[in-house]
Amino acid sequence: MFPDLNTGFTYEDCKATADWLLAQTDVRPLVGIVCGSGLGGLADMLKDQVAFNYKDIPNFPQSTVHGHAGRLVFGTLKGRDCVCMQGRFHLYEGYPIQKITLPMRIFKLLGVETVMLTNAAGGLNQDFKVGDIMIIKDHLNIPGFAGNHPLVGPNDERFGVRFPCMSDAYDRELQQLAMDVGHELGFTDFLREGVYCMLGGPSFETIAECRMLSKLGADAVGMSTAHEVVVARHCGMRVFALSLITNLAVMDYDSEEKANHEEHVELCQPKLAAAVRLFVRSLRNNCHPDGCVC
Repeated sequence: MFPDLNTGFTYEDCKATADWLLAQTDVRPLVGIVCGSGLGGLADMLKDQVAFNYKDIPNFPQSTVHGHAGRLVFGTLKGRDCVCMQGRFHLYEGYPIQKITLPMRIFKLLGVETVMLTNAAGGLNQDFKVGDIMIIKDHLNIPGFAGNHPLVGPNDERFGVRFPCMSDAYDRELQQLAMDVGHELGFTDFLREGVYCMLGGPSFETIAECRMLSKLGADAVGMSTAHEVVVARHCGMRVFALSLITNLAVMDYDSEEKANHEEHVELCQPKLAAAVRLFVRSLRNNCHPDGCVC
């Protein structure tokens, strides 16, 4: 018998929240965007906005982190209906992981087909520089290794199967589309591809941890995203994700550097915003009668 893990976020709870939101706006989003730390300005790209504070949305958690505005914004981007989370939720805020990933299930019930996630991350790959944009091709979900996994507990088949495959968690067609968009923007010099590692936080990584993660194959490290991806894929949505490299991980005991990404986020955000804008436009342009990448 499973413990009562689903209090407040069952299928019925999620549907009630989605129905409440759909009753408040005429926007019917096909694309869902999640803004990472300090990247809430991405939501400003949406036109004809209808915004809801998290505290006013039934069953929705509230963001407690500086740099996360705590709003769900509906609107259009390059002619495409979108919904944007201006602030996400993290394990270190104390929420159960099922609550943290609740927005992904609500996205699904809103009609979202493609989820685009962004985050601010530390660079582990020695070839990376501050300001690089990394297309995430795979992840290491360290909390999940220890059983802190969003799909633990009873499975509701209305969302997805009991044992979802994650070998294709990040959509390869969307990754290639992003590469093409990057070349169009002239981003070749700072557009990367790599593996993202999620830790629980809130402390930054030790030098030994950074060295270990690098040996495990991680190119960047942060405190979000992987669990959201798992739930989005469980719900059958396509996933694309970007990391903005805002600091370089400290790997040398002789270094005087300290992990701190906040000072770089504002400077780097315009590049990421440009990439997101053109990527969403490309989703629209790649729709055709035989199928649509979104």
